[in-house]
Amino acid sequence: MTNCLIIENDKKEIEKISALENELIDINFTYITEVEETALNLILKNNFNLIFFNLDSSNIILSEFLLDIRNSYKSKLEFIGLSTKKESAYKAYKYDFCDFILKPLTELSIRKCILKFKKKQTAHINKTICLKSNKDYRYLCIDDILFLKADSNTTDFYMSDGTKISAYKTLKTFENSLPKNFLRIHKSYIININCISRIH
Repeated sequence: MTNCLIIENDKKEIEKISALENELIDINFTYITEVEETALNLILKNNFNLIFFNLDSSNIILSEFLLDIRNSYKSKLEFIGLSTKKESAYKAYKYDFCDFILKPLTELSIRKCILKFKKKQTAHINKTICLKSNKDYRYLCIDDILFLKADSNTTDFYMSDGTKISAYKTLKTFENSLPKNFLRIHKSYIININCISRIH
């Protein structure tokens, strides 16, 4: 679920953005007027992923607002800048916003921004798996795993470079934590279907 906050005073623009909520079932919109303390408090209390921010706001000092968020918020937040002025796109770029939309907003421009954000989030899905053994932590790149083989209460990872790495957990444990391209084909084997070159 993607949680979005809209910081904007123009009700028409808010309605245009939040109208997509009925269509995009995995997105939730909250909106708030441009009051810096109220907006900051709401952000720090909730788990937002994306913020639509009116760059034309005279009520919020952007640099201080972003500094407060980055110093206090638990994870990275993405921002989409909204403005009536094309020059504000530079401000959005300077503050590392993920996108910029020129007002008046259109359904297409909002949809493109949201889909671009979601695509970026998908690309950042964790590509490593951690194997823990006593106080030893070993990180494996998921793309380098050819297959997993159960061996009693341990699991052997066979890697693309020819190495075999053992983990002291059952195959079932890893079955639930690996991405969809890992398929359990037998009670003792999970294979990476992206690495199949031949089926005999």
